[in-house]
Amino acid sequence: MNSPRPLPLAGVRVLDISQVMAGPYACMLLGDLGADVIKIEPPGTGDQTRGSMGFKMKGADSLGFINMNRNKRSVTLDLKSPAGKEVLLQLARDADILIENYRPGALRRLGLGYEVLRDVNPRLVYTSISGFGQTGPWADRPGFDLMAQAMSGVMSVTGYPDSPPVKAGVPVADIGCALFAIYATLSAYIGAKNTGQGQHVDAALFDAAMAFGVWDICDWWGTGKPPQPLGTSNKMTAPYQAMASSDGWFVMGANNQKLWVQLCTLMQREDLLQDPRFSTIALRLANRPALQDELEKTFKQHTKEHWVGMLLENGIPAGPILSYPEAFGSDHAKARNMRMEIDHPVEGKVPNIGFAVKLSGTPQQVRRHPPLLGEHNAEVLGEIGLDGPGIERLRAQGAFGS
Repeated sequence: MNSPRPLPLAGVRVLDISQVMAGPYACMLLGDLGADVIKIEPPGTGDQTRGSMGFKMKGADSLGFINMNRNKRSVTLDLKSPAGKEVLLQLARDADILIENYRPGALRRLGLGYEVLRDVNPRLVYTSISGFGQTGPWADRPGFDLMAQAMSGVMSVTGYPDSPPVKAGVPVADIGCALFAIYATLSAYIGAKNTGQGQHVDAALFDAAMAFGVWDICDWWGTGKPPQPLGTSNKMTAPYQAMASSDGWFVMGANNQKLWVQLCTLMQREDLLQDPRFSTIALRLANRPALQDELEKTFKQHTKEHWVGMLLENGIPAGPILSYPEAFGSDHAKARNMRMEIDHPVEGKVPNIGFAVKLSGTPQQVRRHPPLLGEHNAEVLGEIGLDGPGIERLRAQGAFGS
Protein backbone atom coordinates (compact mmCIF):
# COMPACT_ATOMS: atom_id res chain seq x y z
CA MET A 1 0.00 0.00 0.00
CA ASN A 2 1.36 3.41 -0.98
CA SER A 3 2.15 5.81 1.85
CA PRO A 4 0.28 9.14 1.83
CA ARG A 5 1.88 11.93 -0.16
CA PRO A 6 3.34 14.71 2.01
CA LEU A 7 1.44 17.98 2.09
CA PRO A 8 2.72 20.47 -0.53
CA LEU A 9 4.44 22.75 1.99
CA ALA A 10 5.84 20.05 4.26
CA GLY A 11 9.33 21.12 5.33
CA VAL A 12 8.67 24.84 4.79
CA ARG A 13 9.21 26.88 7.96
CA VAL A 14 7.16 30.06 8.47
CA LEU A 15 7.61 32.68 11.17
CA ASP A 16 4.25 34.30 11.90
CA ILE A 17 4.87 37.70 13.53
CA SER A 18 1.35 38.97 13.04
CA GLN A 19 -1.84 39.59 14.96
CA VAL A 20 -5.60 39.94 14.48
CA MET A 21 -6.74 38.85 11.00
CA ALA A 22 -4.92 39.29 7.67
CA GLY A 23 -1.51 38.02 8.80
CA PRO A 24 -2.72 35.16 11.02
CA TYR A 25 -5.21 34.02 8.37
CA ALA A 26 -2.49 34.02 5.70
CA CYS A 27 -0.18 32.00 7.92
CA MET A 28 -2.94 29.54 8.79
CA LEU A 29 -3.46 28.85 5.08
CA LEU A 30 0.24 27.98 4.81
CA GLY A 31 -0.06 25.74 7.86
CA ASP A 32 -3.09 23.99 6.38
CA LEU A 33 -0.92 23.12 3.38
CA GLY A 34 1.78 21.56 5.56
CA ALA A 35 4.10 24.41 6.53
CA ASP A 36 5.61 24.47 10.01
CA VAL A 37 4.21 27.79 11.25
CA ILE A 38 5.80 29.25 14.37
CA LYS A 39 3.63 32.01 15.79
CA ILE A 40 5.75 34.63 17.60
CA GLU A 41 3.59 36.34 20.23
CA PRO A 42 4.13 39.09 22.80
CA PRO A 43 4.55 37.66 26.31
CA GLY A 44 1.61 37.98 28.64
CA THR A 45 -1.15 38.98 26.22
CA GLY A 46 -0.26 37.20 23.00
CA ASP A 47 -2.20 37.87 19.81
CA GLN A 48 -4.85 40.56 20.45
CA THR A 49 -7.59 38.22 19.25
CA ARG A 50 -6.89 35.70 21.99
CA GLY A 51 -8.95 37.58 24.52
CA SER A 52 -10.52 40.64 22.94
CA MET A 53 -12.26 39.76 19.69
CA GLY A 54 -15.11 37.37 19.04
CA PHE A 55 -16.98 35.02 21.32
CA LYS A 56 -14.90 34.17 24.40
CA MET A 57 -14.52 30.50 25.19
CA LYS A 58 -14.18 29.12 28.73
CA GLY A 59 -10.39 29.35 28.48
CA ALA A 60 -8.30 32.38 27.57
CA ASP A 61 -8.90 32.37 23.82
CA SER A 62 -11.74 33.63 21.63
CA LEU A 63 -13.36 31.65 18.83
CA GLY A 64 -11.94 34.28 16.46
CA PHE A 65 -8.42 33.32 17.50
CA ILE A 66 -9.22 29.61 17.32
CA ASN A 67 -10.54 29.96 13.76
CA MET A 68 -7.43 31.75 12.46
CA ASN A 69 -4.59 29.94 14.18
CA ARG A 70 -4.81 26.19 13.73
CA ASN A 71 -1.74 24.31 12.49
CA LYS A 72 0.68 26.62 14.32
CA ARG A 73 3.10 26.47 17.25
CA SER A 74 3.28 29.38 19.69
CA VAL A 75 6.48 30.94 21.02
CA THR A 76 6.48 34.04 23.22
CA LEU A 77 9.23 36.59 22.58
CA ASP A 78 9.73 40.17 23.69
CA LEU A 79 11.08 41.64 20.46
CA LYS A 80 11.91 44.89 22.21
CA SER A 81 14.58 43.13 24.29
CA PRO A 82 18.03 42.34 22.85
CA ALA A 83 17.63 38.72 24.00
CA GLY A 84 14.27 38.38 22.26
CA LYS A 85 15.74 39.77 19.05
CA GLU A 86 18.64 37.34 19.38
CA VAL A 87 16.21 34.41 19.44
CA LEU A 88 14.26 35.71 16.45
CA LEU A 89 17.42 36.11 14.41
CA GLN A 90 18.37 32.53 15.23
CA LEU A 91 14.93 31.34 14.14
CA ALA A 92 15.19 33.38 10.93
CA ARG A 93 18.41 31.60 9.87
CA ASP A 94 16.47 28.42 9.13
CA ALA A 95 13.14 29.96 8.10
CA ASP A 96 11.82 30.10 4.56
CA ILE A 97 9.10 32.72 5.07
CA LEU A 98 8.41 35.46 7.60
CA ILE A 99 5.05 37.24 7.69
CA GLU A 100 4.54 40.34 9.83
CA ASN A 101 1.88 43.01 10.12
CA TYR A 102 3.45 45.66 12.34
CA ARG A 103 3.02 49.31 11.40
CA PRO A 104 5.44 50.10 8.53
CA GLY A 105 8.91 50.78 9.89
CA ALA A 106 8.23 49.35 13.38
CA LEU A 107 10.34 46.19 12.96
CA ARG A 108 13.06 48.18 11.21
CA ARG A 109 13.29 50.44 14.26
CA LEU A 110 13.64 47.33 16.41
CA GLY A 111 16.54 46.16 14.26
CA LEU A 112 14.45 43.42 12.65
CA GLY A 113 13.66 44.92 9.26
CA TYR A 114 13.98 43.10 5.95
CA GLU A 115 17.53 44.28 5.28
CA VAL A 116 18.77 42.87 8.61
CA LEU A 117 17.07 39.50 8.18
CA ARG A 118 18.17 39.29 4.55
CA ASP A 119 21.77 39.46 5.75
CA VAL A 120 21.05 36.65 8.21
CA ASN A 121 19.23 34.53 5.59
CA PRO A 122 19.45 35.69 1.95
CA ARG A 123 16.79 33.21 0.77
CA LEU A 124 14.17 34.44 3.28
CA VAL A 125 10.86 35.68 1.86
CA TYR A 126 9.85 38.53 4.18
CA THR A 127 6.19 39.51 3.77
CA SER A 128 4.86 42.71 5.31
CA ILE A 129 1.10 43.17 5.59
CA SER A 130 -0.19 46.63 6.48
CA GLY A 131 -3.15 48.89 5.95
CA PHE A 132 -1.68 51.09 3.23
CA GLY A 133 1.66 49.55 2.29
CA GLN A 134 5.28 50.38 3.03
CA THR A 135 5.39 53.45 0.77
CA GLY A 136 3.20 56.45 -0.03
CA PRO A 137 1.78 59.34 2.02
CA TRP A 138 -0.69 57.10 3.88
CA ALA A 139 1.86 54.42 4.81
CA ASP A 140 2.08 55.46 8.46
CA ARG A 141 -1.67 55.40 9.03
CA PRO A 142 -3.15 52.61 11.15
CA GLY A 143 -4.79 50.19 8.78
CA PHE A 144 -8.01 48.33 9.45
CA ASP A 145 -10.53 46.71 7.14
CA LEU A 146 -13.08 49.52 7.57
CA MET A 147 -10.60 52.22 6.57
CA ALA A 148 -9.38 50.21 3.59
CA GLN A 149 -12.94 49.65 2.37
CA ALA A 150 -13.75 53.34 2.77
CA MET A 151 -10.62 54.76 1.18
CA SER A 152 -10.28 52.27 -1.69
CA GLY A 153 -13.67 53.00 -3.24
CA VAL A 154 -15.33 49.76 -2.11
CA MET A 155 -17.82 51.54 0.15
CA SER A 156 -18.74 53.96 -2.62
CA VAL A 157 -20.37 51.09 -4.55
CA THR A 158 -21.78 49.16 -1.57
CA GLY A 159 -25.36 49.57 -0.35
CA TYR A 160 -28.33 51.18 -2.07
CA PRO A 161 -28.64 54.48 -3.93
CA ASP A 162 -28.98 57.45 -1.57
CA SER A 163 -28.35 55.26 1.49
CA PRO A 164 -25.79 56.10 4.21
CA PRO A 165 -22.34 54.54 3.67
CA VAL A 166 -22.33 50.76 3.98
CA LYS A 167 -19.33 48.44 4.23
CA ALA A 168 -19.27 44.91 2.91
CA GLY A 169 -20.66 42.58 5.56
CA VAL A 170 -17.45 40.53 5.71
CA PRO A 171 -13.85 41.85 5.97
CA VAL A 172 -13.05 41.81 2.26
CA ALA A 173 -9.93 43.96 2.61
CA ASP A 174 -8.44 41.82 5.39
CA ILE A 175 -9.15 38.45 3.81
CA GLY A 176 -8.44 39.71 0.29
CA CYS A 177 -5.07 41.04 1.42
CA ALA A 178 -4.27 37.69 3.06
CA LEU A 179 -4.99 35.88 -0.20
CA PHE A 180 -2.96 38.29 -2.34
CA ALA A 181 -0.12 38.08 0.20
CA ILE A 182 -0.07 34.29 0.06
CA TYR A 183 -0.04 34.18 -3.75
CA ALA A 184 2.90 36.61 -3.81
CA THR A 185 4.71 34.92 -0.92
CA LEU A 186 4.54 31.47 -2.48
CA SER A 187 5.65 32.90 -5.84
CA ALA A 188 8.63 34.52 -4.14
CA TYR A 189 9.36 31.28 -2.28
CA ILE A 190 9.46 29.35 -5.57
CA GLY A 191 11.80 32.01 -6.95
CA ALA A 192 14.04 31.71 -3.90
CA LYS A 193 14.19 27.93 -4.34
CA ASN A 194 15.46 28.51 -7.89
CA THR A 195 17.86 31.40 -7.23
CA GLY A 196 18.70 31.31 -3.53
CA GLN A 197 17.50 34.89 -3.24
CA GLY A 198 14.40 35.85 -1.27
CA GLN A 199 12.68 39.21 -1.40
CA HIS A 200 10.43 41.63 0.46
CA VAL A 201 6.70 41.26 -0.28
CA ASP A 202 4.69 44.43 0.42
CA ALA A 203 0.95 43.63 0.80
CA ALA A 204 -1.65 46.24 1.75
CA LEU A 205 -5.33 46.07 2.67
CA PHE A 206 -5.88 49.24 0.61
CA ASP A 207 -4.32 47.73 -2.53
CA ALA A 208 -6.25 44.49 -2.13
CA ALA A 209 -9.56 46.30 -1.75
CA MET A 210 -8.83 48.39 -4.85
CA ALA A 211 -7.96 45.24 -6.82
CA PHE A 212 -11.37 43.78 -5.93
CA GLY A 213 -12.94 46.71 -7.77
CA VAL A 214 -11.57 45.67 -11.15
CA TRP A 215 -15.01 45.48 -12.79
CA ASP A 216 -16.36 48.75 -11.45
CA ILE A 217 -13.09 50.60 -12.02
CA CYS A 218 -13.02 49.55 -15.69
CA ASP A 219 -16.59 50.83 -16.06
CA TRP A 220 -15.48 54.21 -14.70
CA TRP A 221 -12.39 54.32 -16.94
CA GLY A 222 -14.54 53.50 -19.95
CA THR A 223 -17.42 55.90 -19.31
CA GLY A 224 -15.84 58.62 -17.19
CA LYS A 225 -18.66 58.23 -14.65
CA PRO A 226 -17.87 56.93 -11.14
CA PRO A 227 -19.97 53.83 -10.37
CA GLN A 228 -22.68 54.16 -7.74
CA PRO A 229 -24.19 51.67 -5.27
CA LEU A 230 -26.93 49.50 -6.74
CA GLY A 231 -27.92 47.26 -3.85
CA THR A 232 -28.12 43.72 -5.19
CA SER A 233 -28.50 44.84 -8.81
CA ASN A 234 -25.93 44.76 -11.57
CA LYS A 235 -24.95 47.67 -13.78
CA MET A 236 -24.52 45.47 -16.87
CA THR A 237 -27.77 43.54 -17.04
CA ALA A 238 -31.28 43.20 -15.62
CA PRO A 239 -33.08 41.51 -14.01
CA TYR A 240 -30.16 40.28 -11.92
CA GLN A 241 -30.87 40.99 -8.26
CA ALA A 242 -32.83 40.14 -5.13
CA MET A 243 -36.60 39.89 -5.50
CA ALA A 244 -39.37 39.80 -2.90
CA SER A 245 -41.65 36.77 -2.70
CA SER A 246 -44.63 36.10 -0.44
CA ASP A 247 -42.40 35.02 2.46
CA GLY A 248 -39.06 36.76 1.94
CA TRP A 249 -36.29 37.48 -0.51
CA PHE A 250 -34.42 35.40 -3.07
CA VAL A 251 -31.96 36.19 -5.85
CA MET A 252 -32.35 35.47 -9.53
CA GLY A 253 -30.76 36.40 -12.83
CA ALA A 254 -32.27 36.46 -16.29
CA ASN A 255 -29.18 38.18 -17.57
CA ASN A 256 -29.51 37.64 -21.31
CA GLN A 257 -32.32 37.91 -23.81
CA LYS A 258 -32.95 34.16 -24.01
CA LEU A 259 -33.34 33.86 -20.23
CA TRP A 260 -35.55 36.96 -20.17
CA VAL A 261 -37.96 35.38 -22.60
CA GLN A 262 -37.90 32.12 -20.63
CA LEU A 263 -38.59 33.99 -17.39
CA CYS A 264 -41.60 35.88 -18.74
CA THR A 265 -43.04 32.73 -20.28
CA LEU A 266 -42.52 30.73 -17.09
CA MET A 267 -44.19 33.42 -14.98
CA GLN A 268 -47.02 33.68 -17.49
CA ARG A 269 -46.13 37.33 -17.93
CA GLU A 270 -45.89 37.44 -21.70
CA ASP A 271 -47.20 40.98 -21.44
CA LEU A 272 -43.73 42.02 -20.30
CA LEU A 273 -42.30 40.81 -23.60
CA GLN A 274 -44.50 43.32 -25.36
CA ASP A 275 -43.72 46.17 -22.99
CA PRO A 276 -41.41 48.64 -24.81
CA ARG A 277 -39.72 49.55 -21.52
CA PHE A 278 -38.23 46.06 -21.25
CA SER A 279 -37.57 44.88 -24.80
CA THR A 280 -33.75 45.02 -24.55
CA ILE A 281 -31.17 44.75 -21.78
CA ALA A 282 -30.36 48.46 -22.13
CA LEU A 283 -34.01 49.40 -21.71
CA ARG A 284 -34.44 47.05 -18.75
CA LEU A 285 -31.44 48.70 -17.09
CA ALA A 286 -32.88 52.15 -17.77
CA ASN A 287 -36.23 51.10 -16.28
CA ARG A 288 -34.97 48.86 -13.48
CA PRO A 289 -37.34 50.11 -10.71
CA ALA A 290 -40.38 49.59 -12.92
CA LEU A 291 -39.05 46.19 -13.98
CA GLN A 292 -38.66 45.08 -10.37
CA ASP A 293 -42.16 46.29 -9.52
CA GLU A 294 -43.68 44.33 -12.38
CA LEU A 295 -41.81 41.12 -11.59
CA GLU A 296 -42.57 41.31 -7.88
CA LYS A 297 -46.31 41.59 -8.60
CA THR A 298 -46.03 37.97 -9.67
CA PHE A 299 -43.21 36.82 -7.39
CA LYS A 300 -45.23 37.90 -4.32
CA GLN A 301 -47.96 35.42 -5.21
CA HIS A 302 -45.79 32.46 -4.14
CA THR A 303 -42.98 31.60 -1.70
CA LYS A 304 -39.28 32.01 -2.34
CA GLU A 305 -38.88 28.22 -2.25
CA HIS A 306 -41.50 27.89 -4.98
CA TRP A 307 -39.77 30.40 -7.23
CA VAL A 308 -36.20 29.20 -6.66
CA GLY A 309 -37.23 25.63 -7.42
CA MET A 310 -39.20 26.58 -10.52
CA LEU A 311 -36.50 28.87 -11.90
CA LEU A 312 -33.73 26.33 -11.41
CA GLU A 313 -35.79 23.57 -13.00
CA ASN A 314 -36.07 25.75 -16.08
CA GLY A 315 -32.41 26.75 -16.31
CA ILE A 316 -32.71 30.24 -14.80
CA PRO A 317 -30.10 30.99 -12.09
CA ALA A 318 -31.68 31.54 -8.68
CA GLY A 319 -31.03 30.96 -5.00
CA PRO A 320 -32.34 31.73 -1.52
CA ILE A 321 -30.75 34.36 0.72
CA LEU A 322 -29.50 32.33 3.67
CA SER A 323 -28.37 33.30 7.13
CA TYR A 324 -25.14 31.73 8.40
CA PRO A 325 -27.06 29.07 10.36
CA GLU A 326 -29.04 28.24 7.22
CA ALA A 327 -25.95 28.26 5.00
CA PHE A 328 -23.93 26.01 7.31
CA GLY A 329 -26.97 23.80 7.84
CA SER A 330 -27.45 23.26 4.11
CA ASP A 331 -26.78 19.85 2.61
CA HIS A 332 -24.32 21.49 0.22
CA ALA A 333 -22.18 23.07 2.96
CA LYS A 334 -22.17 19.73 4.75
CA ALA A 335 -21.12 17.93 1.56
CA ARG A 336 -18.33 20.49 1.10
CA ASN A 337 -17.21 20.01 4.74
CA MET A 338 -17.39 23.74 5.40
CA ARG A 339 -17.77 23.23 9.14
CA MET A 340 -15.49 20.94 11.08
CA GLU A 341 -14.70 20.34 14.71
CA ILE A 342 -11.16 20.26 16.00
CA ASP A 343 -9.75 19.08 19.31
CA HIS A 344 -8.51 21.74 21.72
CA PRO A 345 -6.65 20.97 24.96
CA VAL A 346 -8.77 23.42 26.99
CA GLU A 347 -12.05 23.75 25.10
CA GLY A 348 -12.53 20.18 23.91
CA LYS A 349 -14.28 20.06 20.53
CA VAL A 350 -14.47 23.51 18.92
CA PRO A 351 -15.99 24.56 15.56
CA ASN A 352 -13.73 25.66 12.73
CA ILE A 353 -14.46 26.81 9.20
CA GLY A 354 -13.55 24.08 6.74
CA PHE A 355 -10.90 24.30 4.05
CA ALA A 356 -12.03 26.71 1.34
CA VAL A 357 -10.29 24.77 -1.45
CA LYS A 358 -9.86 21.05 -1.83
CA LEU A 359 -6.73 19.23 -3.03
CA SER A 360 -7.30 15.77 -4.45
CA GLY A 361 -3.86 14.26 -3.89
CA THR A 362 -2.79 16.01 -0.69
CA PRO A 363 -5.92 17.12 1.17
CA GLN A 364 -5.30 19.66 3.91
CA GLN A 365 -5.23 18.42 7.47
CA VAL A 366 -5.61 19.85 10.95
CA ARG A 367 -2.31 18.63 12.36
CA ARG A 368 -2.16 21.01 15.31
CA HIS A 369 -4.77 22.65 17.51
CA PRO A 370 -4.68 26.46 17.79
CA PRO A 371 -1.77 26.82 20.21
CA LEU A 372 -1.93 27.95 23.79
CA LEU A 373 0.17 31.05 24.42
CA GLY A 374 3.83 30.05 24.54
CA GLU A 375 2.94 26.36 24.38
CA HIS A 376 5.91 25.48 22.20
CA ASN A 377 8.66 27.68 23.65
CA ALA A 378 10.87 24.81 24.85
CA GLU A 379 10.16 22.65 21.79
CA VAL A 380 11.03 25.31 19.22
CA LEU A 381 14.01 26.69 21.10
CA GLY A 382 15.38 23.17 21.42
CA GLU A 383 15.22 22.84 17.63
CA ILE A 384 17.63 25.75 17.23
CA GLY A 385 20.08 24.29 19.73
CA LEU A 386 19.10 26.08 22.91
CA ASP A 387 19.25 23.84 25.97
CA GLY A 388 18.09 24.46 29.54
CA PRO A 389 20.93 26.79 30.62
CA GLY A 390 20.72 28.71 27.35
CA ILE A 391 17.00 29.20 27.73
CA GLU A 392 17.43 30.32 31.34
CA ARG A 393 20.06 32.85 30.27
CA LEU A 394 17.66 34.29 27.68
CA ARG A 395 14.84 34.28 30.19
CA ALA A 396 16.96 36.25 32.67
CA GLN A 397 17.76 38.73 29.92
CA GLY A 398 14.06 39.32 29.19
CA ALA A 399 13.66 37.38 25.96
CA PHE A 400 10.30 36.02 27.07
CA GLY A 401 9.05 39.05 29.00
CA SER A 402 9.31 39.91 32.63
